[in-house]
Amino acid sequence: MFDALFKPFQCKSLNLPNRLVMAPMTRSHSPNGILGPDMAPYYARRAAANVGLIISEATGIARPGSLNDLDVPRFYGEAELAAWKTAVDAVHASGGQFVPQLWHVGAMRAAAHARRVDDALLESPSGLDAKGQLRNKPMTDSDIADTIAAYADAAANAKKMGCDGVEIHGAHGYLIDQFFWPLSNRREDQWGGNTLLERSRFAVEILKAVRASVGEDFAVILRVSQWKQQDYEARLAETPQELDAWLNLLSDAGVDIFHLSQRRFWEAEFAGSELNLAGWAKKLTGKPTITVGSVGLNGDFLSSFSGGGADQAANLDQLATRLEKGEFDLVAVGRALLQDPAWATKLKESRSDEMSSFNAASMLTVF
Repeated sequence: MFDALFKPFQCKSLNLPNRLVMAPMTRSHSPNGILGPDMAPYYARRAAANVGLIISEATGIARPGSLNDLDVPRFYGEAELAAWKTAVDAVHASGGQFVPQLWHVGAMRAAAHARRVDDALLESPSGLDAKGQLRNKPMTDSDIADTIAAYADAAANAKKMGCDGVEIHGAHGYLIDQFFWPLSNRREDQWGGNTLLERSRFAVEILKAVRASVGEDFAVILRVSQWKQQDYEARLAETPQELDAWLNLLSDAGVDIFHLSQRRFWEAEFAGSELNLAGWAKKLTGKPTITVGSVGLNGDFLSSFSGGGADQAANLDQLATRLEKGEFDLVAVGRALLQDPAWATKLKESRSDEMSSFNAASMLTVF
């Protein structure tokens, strides 16, 4: 039933042994921004157990306010990059491929977060957070130019250290996503506008700069979502036509693979079609896509934090059927792999009876 999940996949610099991807998940086990010593084995353990592609937890670019947690890793600086090189090599030695996810949180701040950076360092399109509340001053043209350059530099460093591609985090209400939304982007210059396409210029320029820094043969992945952390019902594109125009703008700017985040992969994106968001993205752009969202689980993202239960084998038959039909190309797995590093091997060997139910405590540990 699950043979489709274990077929090879190739796109530019990515040559994967199967279709399983470890989804990026923030772990906060990197004191002072340097990847912790337990993180390279953590990634390698999954690669050794039949996860073809490891996407790192989100990692900060070289901007003072790119991270809101001092224990989240940075992707710049000599010591920081040396630590990441150790993780890349460990994943390769274990038979997997490795892609870092590049991140800037923008004005996103968790309430009463003990490890957050000073709000004076906040960067956002209009000085507003994703809810439209005033947090700081708008980014200047110089701030925007330096941020675009920081993404490009991080991507170049990823290629230099032997990564197999790079992912740009453009989802979930963080900085790039804040430029997409009219509530948080009220600029009246070339970085704003009345339409989604106009407000996508920041993302487009980042993608162009990243592409120029890594060349044509290095895989560039972009993660986008309709929903934001504070609003699961939010939608950037209300119709397939709007989604078509938006994603093809980003595709033309340099995206090789779209990583489409939704709460539950099995839910249709638009009425009248069973296609999920990744399915629509592939249909509209012709580019490979990654689906993600409660794979192997019954619970959704929020239930993880309240101890919500999950059945590790749930919906996997539907997932395999959709993959076999070509609705999407790759499948990102998050919480199931936190719970059990050997999850993919158990799936491959039809040992679903050995898969344990998800426990929210897994999100607090690294093993």
